[in-house]
Amino acid sequence: MASTRAPAPALPRRWRTRYRDAFAGYAFLAPFLAVYALFLLYPFGLGLWMSLHDWEIVGDYREYIGWLNYEELWDDPYFWEALKRTLQFAAMTVPAATVLGFVLALALNRPGRIHGVLRAIFFASSIFSVTVVTLVWTMVLNPNQGLVANGLRAVGLEPIAFLTHQEWAMPALVVTSLWWTAGFPMALFLAGLQQIPPEVYEAARLDNASRWAVLWRITLPALKRTILLVLVLETVMHLQVFGQPLLMTRGGPSNSTRPLVQLIYETGFRDWRSGYASSMSLVLFVLMFFVALLQLRLSRREN
Repeated sequence: MASTRAPAPALPRRWRTRYRDAFAGYAFLAPFLAVYALFLLYPFGLGLWMSLHDWEIVGDYREYIGWLNYEELWDDPYFWEALKRTLQFAAMTVPAATVLGFVLALALNRPGRIHGVLRAIFFASSIFSVTVVTLVWTMVLNPNQGLVANGLRAVGLEPIAFLTHQEWAMPALVVTSLWWTAGFPMALFLAGLQQIPPEVYEAARLDNASRWAVLWRITLPALKRTILLVLVLETVMHLQVFGQPLLMTRGGPSNSTRPLVQLIYETGFRDWRSGYASSMSLVLFVLMFFVALLQLRLSRREN
């Protein structure tokens, strides 16, 4: 007599719904995960693997050397000088960009067509390419017929060759970067200001609070997270500075404006030492990673 097996019990409805929702969620995530793995995870893993090799960008010479690239990096004065210039540039640019963006946001956080046009004008500079920005500012800073040179002559002063002067080249790059990037923090601060309830300001006016009191007691505390976000994003962005010094000063004069990314580019594509350049890139990544971790830690502490 043939035995008959009892049919498997059907899953409860709530479990079927949960599995269906999970499958739908992963299906929607799949395109992003594929792009993320292809363009971020794979290049990062390849860069880490290359940093452990004597890897030439041309040819098939790839010899595993372990941590020798990092040991060479530790004793490389050009690397430390480039890292110093990068940190110097970020230290000059990040606070100035944050303050400038905040001041612009305070000044333009008003209704009206004029303020809307001004917001668009200030933000428009951030959408230009680095080639356009550096071309404009190279002409502005030209010591012969540039706008700044003509202004100095008009007041009886001698023009300065900013981009070839060792003391003025870095400040010139900072001013160029501020003009280019100030619109982005301004937009973030505008978004933060518009989240503050107007009733709070109305209550402060009824209490005859001064503008400074409103700024220090209401506006700045309400923008703590926005300020932290702007500082982290600006730091990460300016630690990767490359186009401005490459196109305006070529890293000169006397390597006084050569940042770390330019040194990575020259090592990898001029000297064909891709493994050594990858080790520099990993150091820069770790630096930016710790900046992001600091932002996350401070945000959790604030919560």
